[in-house]
Amino acid sequence: MPEKKTLERARRDKRQGKSASTQAGEFVREEMEHIRRGKHGARSTKQAIAIGLSKARRSGVDLKAPKKGKASARTRKQADRDLKKGKTGEGRKKPSAKRSKAVRGALKREGRSAASKRSLSKQAKTAARKRRQTGATISSARRKKAA
Repeated sequence: MPEKKTLERARRDKRQGKSASTQAGEFVREEMEHIRRGKHGARSTKQAIAIGLSKARRSGVDLKAPKKGKASARTRKQADRDLKKGKTGEGRKKPSAKRSKAVRGALKREGRSAASKRSLSKQAKTAARKRRQTGATISSARRKKAA
């Protein structure tokens, strides 16, 4: 369950007309804080971000699932499920205590470096590089089409 402060920040972003990814950023920030404070760990920075995005979707942020080819079918399916839960409140039954304990235990055993400045910087750089490459591919395709 996200902290009250995080939900308030996300709602404020929504009221201000900011994008869904900006609203979701609050949840990702919260997740990074949890890792830094030692509440749990994460295998990688990507996993930490994914946990935050999942929390955001379940809390009602209208963050669409990744498009086909951008993520695995399993990830897209889970994102759709999270989005549905956030919109309808469906499946709001008490979570399984055994599963919760197992997940928390698994995350506690993971490292804490996933939320370090160095890891976050590296993740941001690779994500930006990926965006640049796809942008260049699209623009070159448009140039060819125009010629």
